[in-house]
Amino acid sequence: MTRPSAKGWCPGAYKPMMSGDGLVVRVRPMLARLTQAQVLGLCATALEFGSGLIDLTSRANLQIRGVAEADHEAVLARLADLGLLPDDPLLESRRNILIPPLWQAGDETDQIANALVARLGDFPELPAKMGFAIDIDGAPQFIQNSADFRLERTSEGALILRADGASRGRPVTAATAVDTLIDMAQWFVKTDGPSRRRMAAHVAMTPLPVDWQAALPTAPAAALRPGATALGTVFGAAFGQIEATALAALVQTTQADAMRVTPWRLFLLEGVEPVETADFITEFSDPLLSIDACPGAPLCTSSSVETRPLARALAATARGALHVSGCAKGCARPRPCATTLVGNNGAFDLVKNGRPWDAPTKTGLTPDQLTTALGEF
Repeated sequence: MTRPSAKGWCPGAYKPMMSGDGLVVRVRPMLARLTQAQVLGLCATALEFGSGLIDLTSRANLQIRGVAEADHEAVLARLADLGLLPDDPLLESRRNILIPPLWQAGDETDQIANALVARLGDFPELPAKMGFAIDIDGAPQFIQNSADFRLERTSEGALILRADGASRGRPVTAATAVDTLIDMAQWFVKTDGPSRRRMAAHVAMTPLPVDWQAALPTAPAAALRPGATALGTVFGAAFGQIEATALAALVQTTQADAMRVTPWRLFLLEGVEPVETADFITEFSDPLLSIDACPGAPLCTSSSVETRPLARALAATARGALHVSGCAKGCARPRPCATTLVGNNGAFDLVKNGRPWDAPTKTGLTPDQLTTALGEF
C-alpha cells in the first residue's frame, strides 16, 4: 500500500505548523547543544506562550507546542534573545544537521559542522525535508535516522560522503567535506532529484558517478543508552515529550552546564552525575524506550484516537517493538515495526511486521480488545 500524503515540509521557528493544540514552533539548536541559560529560557517560553510541553524530534530538534498565533512574534523575539535564532529564515530552514551527541570542541565533527553552517547559503535550493548527518564520531550512529547526505567513516577511520540509499561513499577529508557536500547537492538538483524529493528515492532511479561509490562505511555503532557518559548523563523522555517544568527543575537541581539533544528521545546533560528522577527515563530496560507513539488526538487533527495513554498502558505487556500511530501516515515511525496499531475512525487496525499504511491483520479494534489481540501473536 502507498503511504498517505504527509506534510511536505517540517515546522521551523519562522514557519511553524498548526496542530490541534496550536502552533508547533521548532527550535534547531546549533550543534544540537543548548547552554543552561538557553534551556531554562526555552522552558520559560514554553510555559508562558505554549502548553508547557516540549517535543524532542527525530531530527534532534526541540519543539514548543500549543503556541497561539497571536503569540508567535513574541516567541520569536524570546528565542532571538536566547541566541536560538542565529541565522535568517532561509538558512534556519536549511539547518537540518544531525550531530553525534558526544562530539568534543575542536574535533572533526565540530569543525565540519561549523563549516557547513557557515556555507548553507552556497547550497542550491533543496526540498524542504532534506538533511545532513555528520556521523563521524566513530562508527555510524544515525543509520536509522533521516538524512540525505551522510558523512561517515570506513573501518580504517577514513572519512567518506555517502548519498542516502547508496551502499558506498566518496572519500573526503575534513577540509574538503563541505565542498564535496555542495558538489553532491548540485548533482542532485541537476539530475532532477527534487522531483523525487529525497536522496534515497533519487539514487534508486539515477546512477551515482562511479567514483562516488569507492568505499564502504564501517558497521553501525551500538545505540546510545540512558546513563553516565564521559560528558555527563543521558536521560530519556517517553515518546520524546518533555514537560518544561520537569526539565527546568532537573537542570536547576543538577546545575547542568548544557543540554545536548539527540534524535532518539534522549538528551544529555553536561557535567551531571546520574540522579534519580521520576520525570525521565534512566534505565535502558524501560519498555517506554522501545515504543513509538505520535501525539495523537486531540493534539493532532489527523488522528481520531488517543495514542500515548494507550502506549503507556500497553508498555509493560508489549512483546518487542510497538508503534501506536494516530493515523496511517506513521509520523512517529515511518518504518516497519513488529506490531503497529493504527487509528482508524476512532478504533485501531493491527499491522504485523509492517508500516502503518500496510494492509492490517485485524481492523476495528477498541482499546479494550487490544490486549487480547496482541496476546494472540
